[in-house]
Amino acid sequence: MRQLSIQSGYSISSIRRMIEYWLLRPPWNTGNLSAHRYLIFDGTILKQRRGVFVVMDAETYSVLYGEPDVSERPSDLSRFCVSLAQRELSPLSATVDGNRHLIKILRTLWPKIIIQRCLVHIQRPASGGMWCRINPKRTDAKHLRKLFLQVMSIHTQADRDRFLARVNEWEQKYGCRIASSPETGWVFSDLKRARSMLLSALPDMFHYLNDPNIPKCTHALEGYFARLKQRYRQHRGLVKQYRDSYFTRYLHLCSQ
Repeated sequence: MRQLSIQSGYSISSIRRMIEYWLLRPPWNTGNLSAHRYLIFDGTILKQRRGVFVVMDAETYSVLYGEPDVSERPSDLSRFCVSLAQRELSPLSATVDGNRHLIKILRTLWPKIIIQRCLVHIQRPASGGMWCRINPKRTDAKHLRKLFLQVMSIHTQADRDRFLARVNEWEQKYGCRIASSPETGWVFSDLKRARSMLLSALPDMFHYLNDPNIPKCTHALEGYFARLKQRYRQHRGLVKQYRDSYFTRYLHLCSQ
């Protein structure tokens, strides 16, 4: 603050008053969004399962709109998406992390939208040690983990067909037995969860092969969130009222 005072010629108290003035007057986003057809939706948690939720243009990697203090509950996500529809957004595709509430809302608002599941969000929890474990002991889990590790290496229709054949082979050999097994326990429950997630994601995993404008992951927004958090750390100590206004203004400026 002292350095800013020296550079600007204003006193520290004057600078504080100017900052407070703008923080108490967050901007409004009212521009027409009809030109944006390929989108990325994602959010990042800041505190107590609430955070910033953003939609990005997948072709230009520009932020179209974002809100602070949003949870992944249907009510918050519905309000967020409805505000986009009111600004005449009419997307061809949306790349998302797999939140079933968000997917349902998107398909309700835009019935013809193509939903592309983020491949990183599919691969990471299943192969990174959470569900299939890093070094699984079970044979079925070992083979399933190998399948998940191949997800990000699918670049052609032939790659996709080979992957689907391997999934079908695994399902015939292990999946049906897993689905009907009365076995319990954390390891087995996580294995069932990984299987269920993969099977439910398959219909929306490979749209990017048919249209190069559809991104296969949400990495662009994850990089944006990393920069946002880095800059926010420079303003620690903001009360909640100012914190939400800070993010609103930051997101507004990034969408210009």
